[in-house]
Amino acid sequence: MSLHIIATGGTFEKHYDEISGQLVFGDSHIPQLLKRARVSVPCTFETLCMLDSLDMQHSDRLKVLQACSDCASQKIVIVHGTDTMPETAKMLGHAALGKTIVLTGAMIPYEFDDSDAFFNFGFAVAAAGLLSCGVYISMNGRVFEWDRVRKNRQEGRFEETE
Repeated sequence: MSLHIIATGGTFEKHYDEISGQLVFGDSHIPQLLKRARVSVPCTFETLCMLDSLDMQHSDRLKVLQACSDCASQKIVIVHGTDTMPETAKMLGHAALGKTIVLTGAMIPYEFDDSDAFFNFGFAVAAAGLLSCGVYISMNGRVFEWDRVRKNRQEGRFEETE
């Protein structure tokens, strides 16, 4: 198995700027995370954009779709903001690329001690290796099909829809 990882930003990738006191984007955490997690499957990585998913436009989703389509790997993990992750998954699902694509993210930035990013990323990598072709969202130890998931903002988690 070879794995391709695409970073698009989201809370997962945010850094705390001590000067401004705000969360901002800088370099991706993914290379450091891959090293720390000792991921042993051959993988490639690209930063497609660094956006809060609420700022993601249709044109940005088209870039994600194109990157997945152009990718030689049949297994792809996309690090994405959680607010509009289902919308990107829907676009990819409708495209039916014949690949296994797993979107994941975090509710708390990777840099923070109590972040869910490290676990979510590792779980998504494992899921990509085990799942059949299709588009999935993997968050907090669960895997959802692209057309049966929503973010429950009140509870801060993803849940299956009918």
